[in-house]
Amino acid sequence: MKTLFFIFLTLFGCSDSTLVKHTIEEKYIYPSYYDVYVEDSAIIVNDTSEDEDEFPVWIDSFNQPTESNGVDIIWVIDPSGSMVNEKPYIIAGIEAMINALPNINWRLVIISSDYRHSGQSMDFPLMQGDSVSDAIAMYNSAIGGSLEAGFDSLYEYVEFNQMAQNWMREDAALLTVFVSDEEEQSQIHLPTVSSFTDWYSSLRNNVYVASITNLSPVDSLCNNNDYNTGYKYIDAAKHYNGQILDICSTNWAAGVLDAASQVIPYEYLDLSYEPLDPSMIAVFVDGQPYNYWHYSHSHNRVYFDVVPGEGTLVEIAYNYDPNN
Repeated sequence: MKTLFFIFLTLFGCSDSTLVKHTIEEKYIYPSYYDVYVEDSAIIVNDTSEDEDEFPVWIDSFNQPTESNGVDIIWVIDPSGSMVNEKPYIIAGIEAMINALPNINWRLVIISSDYRHSGQSMDFPLMQGDSVSDAIAMYNSAIGGSLEAGFDSLYEYVEFNQMAQNWMREDAALLTVFVSDEEEQSQIHLPTVSSFTDWYSSLRNNVYVASITNLSPVDSLCNNNDYNTGYKYIDAAKHYNGQILDICSTNWAAGVLDAASQVIPYEYLDLSYEPLDPSMIAVFVDGQPYNYWHYSHSHNRVYFDVVPGEGTLVEIAYNYDPNN
């Protein structure tokens, strides 16, 4: 029998609300059998199984989103002519988000990245019960102009648009999804990523950003010109640990659902791999063993019988066979 000692040095102070999936080498050293107790800020794990030592351990983790009085969602979309072919994917992505959002009092609007249009937009937000046809109507109404200045457009909408001031809620979470096939080009209010994040972070206690844009030519499925890479949008999303999706992808649903998950408390988690032995799954909440869960083999999913509290770090560790 072996006893391993390790300190959770990276467990505290994390504000990432997105899923994290990593092999054991990137974080902790869990053995293949968990007999856990806490002592002097360290977790002591007794390993009683030698047979599965050769199989690596995978850890799926996430930070539970903070509850709020609903969520306000703004899609800021590039209106330029090169975006015409993206319309079906935009609508499908918005539909996927609408279908994924539970009854958390959400509101969603679509605005142009041309601030001359967003500042004058009078569309009332989509809400529970609205359909994809409502989203299409809003898209057709809102997307005008030609400027690709998403930061300035969002600023104009939030700060000066009368409709926005009527429907947006200071006590709700705020999620912005930027969609563009070119670099962010704001010059008036928020010309840099840091000026944007300073302003955006001041709006709410809980703010999130997702980016659907051209990745660099090295990573992109279709972008061959680095001039069109949306570096500012990508950096803004990274600042908030948000989702970054290649606009060249023909299916945005998964990325959009991950963006929506930033504001939805997790009641279950689909595991990245199938555990070799479900009885050896270990769940930790803020570094402490957590027992209020069960595993569904048919879905390869861990359900939380008691949903972990807001802001907690949840980690699920298990042995897996990388060859399967």
